[in-house]
Amino acid sequence: MSLELTTIDCHCGGEPARIVTAGFPTITGDTMLEKRSYFMEYHDDLRKLLLLEPRGYPCQNADFVVEACDPTCAYGVIVAEQNKVYPGMSGHNCICTATALVESGMIPYQEPVLEFKLDFPAGPVHIKCTTQNKKVTSVQLTNVPSFLRPEDANLKITVPTLPTPVTCDVAWGGMFYCIVDASSIGLELKPENGSEICRIGEMIKVACKEQHPVNHPLFDYPGCDILVFKGEFNETEEGGEINNTVVMSNNVLIWSKPETHTAMLDRSPCGTGTSALLAHLHFHKKIKLNDKLTNTSIVSSKFIGEIVEDNVDVGGVQSIVTKIKGRAWITQYCRVVRDPSDLFQEGFKVGDIW
Repeated sequence: MSLELTTIDCHCGGEPARIVTAGFPTITGDTMLEKRSYFMEYHDDLRKLLLLEPRGYPCQNADFVVEACDPTCAYGVIVAEQNKVYPGMSGHNCICTATALVESGMIPYQEPVLEFKLDFPAGPVHIKCTTQNKKVTSVQLTNVPSFLRPEDANLKITVPTLPTPVTCDVAWGGMFYCIVDASSIGLELKPENGSEICRIGEMIKVACKEQHPVNHPLFDYPGCDILVFKGEFNETEEGGEINNTVVMSNNVLIWSKPETHTAMLDRSPCGTGTSALLAHLHFHKKIKLNDKLTNTSIVSSKFIGEIVEDNVDVGGVQSIVTKIKGRAWITQYCRVVRDPSDLFQEGFKVGDIW
């Protein structure tokens, strides 16, 4: 049977996303977590179709727009990434989805400010768009609560081929982030160092997950499932500034096979990564309530993060609430087709770029 998916392609801070608005089956479930699980089990072929070659590429993402489970939300969103990663929430994907829904008319347009909620597996997310001339000029999202538990701080992780254990934290910002100071292992966060950043980052992340597994206090979400290398933190009048790059899986790492020690870098500053960094900096008393953090990506795009609550209880874990502000642009309106005679029903990978 032929398949045709209607997508609105965007980028936020340089990181792409395909917002899928029609053409896929109804996704069942009473909660967004149940819908996420159902999609993962029965429709992962659609993720592969959109993200793998010949229709996708390593840094592509997909956001499937579904009926919300929370009645206060305009739509639900299932985020799908490489290597069968389905985040509880994703900041850049959220900003792209909000922009696509407003500029396409799926959410009625108004100026100069438009507010609504989107339902993610990790919980409802409040969206505040600034708008002008039928365009979304910024998106500020109020993320799900973020935290860094004391038992997940200052970990010492042994990583094969690295001479000394790596010091890291594991913080939640919508995904579980292994947070590593890049200078502590001699890395400079420059585009030309991308391959080495990917190789080392993926090894650290997998070793951290093996040696210090974590889970969310309210629902089943094992981690860590992603890593952020942070640069130097500098204080500013508003709070602080930092640069970072996030390492995302594109393969299954096998320690005995160095050719699998690969990953990809988030081109954006990473929304949930910014929330996790704010939790990390707050835990270490470098940033406080109402402070703002300017977070710069490896391609020099920026998000503004802010702590708006700092004493929130999440299943007994002291957490913070953050707001993240960025912008997305629509790059194309697209219909992605799968013909029954096509050799590549689910796409493929080749080791030259994967």
